[in-house]
Parts: sequence; C-alpha cells; structure tokens
Amino acid sequence: MCRHIAYVGRPSALGDLLVRPPHGLLRQSWAPRRQRHGTVNADGFGVGWYAEGDPVPARYRRAGPVWADPSFTDLARVVRSEALLAAVRDATEAGADGEAAAAPFAAGPWLFSHNGAVRDWPAGVAPLAAALPAAELLSLEARCDSALVWALVLHRLREGDEPGQALADTVLDVARAAPGSRLNLLLTDGVAIAATAWGDTLCYLTVPGRGTVVASEPYDDDPRWCEVPDRALLTATRTDVLTTPLKEPPA
Repeated sequence: MCRHIAYVGRPSALGDLLVRPPHGLLRQSWAPRRQRHGTVNADGFGVGWYAEGDPVPARYRRAGPVWADPSFTDLARVVRSEALLAAVRDATEAGADGEAAAAPFAAGPWLFSHNGAVRDWPAGVAPLAAALPAAELLSLEARCDSALVWALVLHRLREGDEPGQALADTVLDVARAAPGSRLNLLLTDGVAIAATAWGDTLCYLTVPGRGTVVASEPYDDDPRWCEVPDRALLTATRTDVLTTPLKEPPA
C-alpha cells in the first residue's frame, strides 16, 4: 500500500502539510500509523501543486524514498499553493518504471493517486484494459496497476463524468473484475477533491478559515479528524465534505 494526501484551501507552504506535521507524509514514508499492508513507503514519491492563475499543476516526482531527497524538503519549505496532492509509494517488486510509477499521475487540470493494489494483476483486469481506446492504453505513464486505474478514471472524465462518478464507477468495475482489490483513489482539479475508501483507511479534516485535507491517515492528533467508512465515496471542497456509501458489486 501507499500513503497519500490532498488539500484545498487558503495558500499554504507544501511543508506545512507534508513535512512539518509530527505524523506527516514525510514520516509516514517510514513510520505510518494506520497502514494495513506493507511497512515502508520507499519506492518513489511525488507531489503536485497548483500555481495561482494556472489550472495545470506542476509535479515533482522521484523514484527513491522521500527522506533521501533534501531538495524536496527545501522546495516544500518555500513553495505555497491553494491545492496539492502528494503520495509516497509502498516498497514493491522491482520494476523498470521508476518515477513514472510514482503518484501523482496527471492530465490537464487533474492530479490522481491510487493507494492499494489490483488483485490478480494484470490478468484480472485485462478486459478493462482492452476496452480502452488504443491511444489511451499506449499513453500509460507506467505499466503498474495504478497507472491503469488512472487511465480508466481519466477515460470517464474525458467522456464527461463528474469526478466522484468517475471514481465510483471505476472502483466498482475493477472490484468486479478483480475481487479483493484495494482501491483507495484520490483525485483533485485544484478546486475540489474526490476520493474512495475501499480496502484501507481514509480520513479528512476541515478547518474553518483554512481548508480541507483528505489523507490516508491523520498527520497529527487533532480531534477534529474524521474517518471515512470503508466502501464509501468522498467529495470535498475547502469548506464542505460529503460521504456516500458504495455498494459491493455482485459476484
């Protein structure tokens, strides 16, 4: 599994959300408190953020562990944004994709992350991949399960689905094709956040006057953190959060 976080709200330094909190994403890379699968998130990391006046986010991604990159902590100290999505990737089997497999994935205004694993990869979801247009399949950034899940979500977004609907329908399709998959998805366009809780933890924190954070686990012990029930869709703005149950697909 991985750990990820998204934020929308007033301008904040990346480090205030990712580095400085006592249990922030930096610390979660080696000492997550609620991670159910895997122990060390050292196979890459990334952060995407939005600059004022530009709807297309910037990304900083690397193939190694975040704690080994002092340039990231220096960048996070000074870069400010009203919205971000960041992730650390669980140690997994060796592969050739490098930082291309590290979230966030991006297209246009969108940033995306997948916390989980597709069961029986890749055979289980081969029919879903085959249904994608060839150009979209050939445009995959990496050959991992997260990159394919992102391609399925992005296809729905391009077809006009709302973000929450695109995530929910993708989760149900993948869960039907590959039962037992863990599919915590996180998506933002810099204005709102959509996420699913499907097989692992998901929490949110809304602070009046500041904004909303959605994360795999709390980055501090603020009692206002709320846990999202499993099998649920979350949609959030900087002031409001809505959760909706997702039904398990029929066998």
